[in-house]
Amino acid sequence: MNVLTWTELTDQERVDALRRGTAAAGPEVTTGVATILEQVRSGGDAALRELTARLDGADLGAVEVSIADRDSAAATLAPELRAAICEAAGRIRTFHEAGMQAGYAVETAPGVVCERVVRPIRQVGLYVPAGSAPLPSTALMLGVPAQLAGCPQIVLCTPPRPDGTADPAVLAAAAECGITRIFVLGGAQAIAAMAYGTESVPACDKIFGPGNAWVTEAKRQVSTEEGGPGIDLPAGPSEVLVIADAGSDPEFVAADLLSQAEHGPDSQVILLTDSADLAAEVNEQVEDQVQTLPRADIARKALASSRLIVVPDLEAAFQVSNSYAPEHLILAVRDPRAALARIERAGSIFLGDHTPETLGDYCSGTNHVLPTAGAARFTGGVSVAAFQIAMSVQQATPQGLATIGPCAVVLSQAEQLHAHQRAVTRRLQRLEKAR
Repeated sequence: MNVLTWTELTDQERVDALRRGTAAAGPEVTTGVATILEQVRSGGDAALRELTARLDGADLGAVEVSIADRDSAAATLAPELRAAICEAAGRIRTFHEAGMQAGYAVETAPGVVCERVVRPIRQVGLYVPAGSAPLPSTALMLGVPAQLAGCPQIVLCTPPRPDGTADPAVLAAAAECGITRIFVLGGAQAIAAMAYGTESVPACDKIFGPGNAWVTEAKRQVSTEEGGPGIDLPAGPSEVLVIADAGSDPEFVAADLLSQAEHGPDSQVILLTDSADLAAEVNEQVEDQVQTLPRADIARKALASSRLIVVPDLEAAFQVSNSYAPEHLILAVRDPRAALARIERAGSIFLGDHTPETLGDYCSGTNHVLPTAGAARFTGGVSVAAFQIAMSVQQATPQGLATIGPCAVVLSQAEQLHAHQRAVTRRLQRLEKAR
């Protein structure tokens, strides 16, 4: 990895040091996704089977996994894995339940009550990837908040294995979340099925979940169509930024950097430290540890575009981090709780030497579906609220209308919206006659 000294960099070199790998789809992906979407829209289940055979190399029998098949596949898991799924789900449920939004009502004037009521999204689609490895953790991260929100219909799509079946661990996670509509579909065709609906797959109001460039582009395209579904977040390459002081353990810091580097060749890992010695030690540890990783080739590609940056002090590190707005931020400093007060934006934050980012990925309770590519500047990760709609409600009594109606009359007159105005004045006149 390159070791850079922040104070020696020009403004442009600093921008380049923090530049992320692009998540934008090239022309081939954009065109290819559009073709797949149209195939599924017009061809339904038959198109899904043809695309799955051609792109995933799997011949599908039934597109949908029956509840019996779901449960029997889950039963084949090793007991310790089934227990871990249940344990993780419990903590995810505890954390998300504590932060659920609630409706409220307030009297804003005598006789005028305004409310906010919360309702679940009727039909949601969850995409659980299974590219280089299946991700039962993502099924939990999406399924638990959807279940807590009370969504009446939850659809889950996950790519098939070569034999056309879904991964048993993903099915077990789905069962833990009470999900009964599971489809063995992957890629852009799965997004198309959940967006438009087919003979088997229900159309969904909002689609959640990460994926490769084809999945991300499919989500983008369907969400921009008239009447298309909403989406959670545009997913970019995974990223972690570690802020470490001289007291940090270089072995731990290197392990944290590699845990993100192995996600994919376009993942980005960055270390900010006020200790040149620590930067050098972390660099050595990274080189040593990567050699024993099964996904070493992937990690090395990510490390080639990652950075170890020496800053003059921790305050400078906080400023750089806030500008970068990382998906994951690890505060490997001696007083992480005090450092937290200096952080303005990040997807998920990990405090201290004994809180690896891996815990958030799996089982601490927080959600791992997080904003990437700097989106933490304006949004947070997936929560129960993402699966809900908040509606405003108002009711005025005759007294309430008489109290606030004149205010509406003046404002609508200022905007020259006379029909708006008369909708109030006609009622006020009626009330005046009734006195």
